[in-house]
Amino acid sequence: MHDHWIADRMRSIEASGIRKIFELARDLEDPVNLSIGQPHFDVPESVKEAARNAIDRGDNGYTVTQGIPELREKIRADVARRLGQSDRDVLITSGTSGGLMLALCVTVNPGDEVIIFDPYFVSYPHLITLAGGRAVVIDTYPNFEVDVERLAAAITPRTKAILFSSPSNPTGVCLRASTLQALAALARARGILLIADEIYRAFTYDERFHSASEWDSNVLVVDGFGKTYGMTGWRLGFAHGPKPLIQEMAKLQQFTFVCAPSVVQHAGLGALEYDMAPTIADYRRKRDLVWQGLAGRFEFPRPGGAFYVFAKAPWGTASEFVTEAVRRNLLIIPGIAFSKRDTHFRISYAATDPTLQRGVEILNQMAAR
Repeated sequence: MHDHWIADRMRSIEASGIRKIFELARDLEDPVNLSIGQPHFDVPESVKEAARNAIDRGDNGYTVTQGIPELREKIRADVARRLGQSDRDVLITSGTSGGLMLALCVTVNPGDEVIIFDPYFVSYPHLITLAGGRAVVIDTYPNFEVDVERLAAAITPRTKAILFSSPSNPTGVCLRASTLQALAALARARGILLIADEIYRAFTYDERFHSASEWDSNVLVVDGFGKTYGMTGWRLGFAHGPKPLIQEMAKLQQFTFVCAPSVVQHAGLGALEYDMAPTIADYRRKRDLVWQGLAGRFEFPRPGGAFYVFAKAPWGTASEFVTEAVRRNLLIIPGIAFSKRDTHFRISYAATDPTLQRGVEILNQMAAR
């Protein structure tokens, strides 16, 4: 391989820290796996049925770039009902990551700054780099709440966008309604685009989900079906926001992803009919099982959503702690994959109860070391 073939931008993109753990774990027999950021339940039968029907009907060709009209209309109606805004445009994307990539590529000029909060989702800095931008990272330890004054102080003339997720991966923290309102107001006052990643919206346990777009129609939202319906590999996402922005994203999608997978879009129609409430209630119970199992021995804020706990390693660096966990047959992710700090680790409780109980037991033994 000739090094001179590789673009400079790739030098600042490292292989995911999550992959490194999977490599460490390759030789383990039946590991206690609390590393995977995907639901442990299968896709609902009616959603599979909708996909099979689409295949059998012959709905296998390209769709229009924006997505099939029925699915866009259904999402638009749901967004209008939740937000009380009927003028938001909708684009169906190849996963939430596809939506994020389009959003950053159509908004960020070379040298523009995009503010993210540490800990951040693993791909944010790299997608910003890909778009030619520079990630400006604001620390939120130890409670992972956003300090809006600190954010305001980090804004420069080059700041183009602010990108965040709530509920958060990796912390499980849901930003308070008052924080979201202040974020939206600040972005609006400074003329900065606010991008809200709402992929974990369904997994909100303690109060109703709030979107920053409730307070400002200019907020761009990326969302998707993967986590909610256990269909992560099907790559079905969507974005909603101001028409001019969504139109530019659709224009770029035409020449990149072309369209989201056609069969999966039809499955999305079936998914929107399916009630996930019992599953979400089960995940709330899993959250409590892990939270109660580790409380007192580990430091972490009680997660209000998603399916993660982001806890402080009780000794050593988080990387050392995780390496010891892998030695004990437990897979967890070092926080350095999501952060500038090597102090915390991420647990995913998207797992069976026996797996969670075994994991909690190993962690508590390690804490007592």
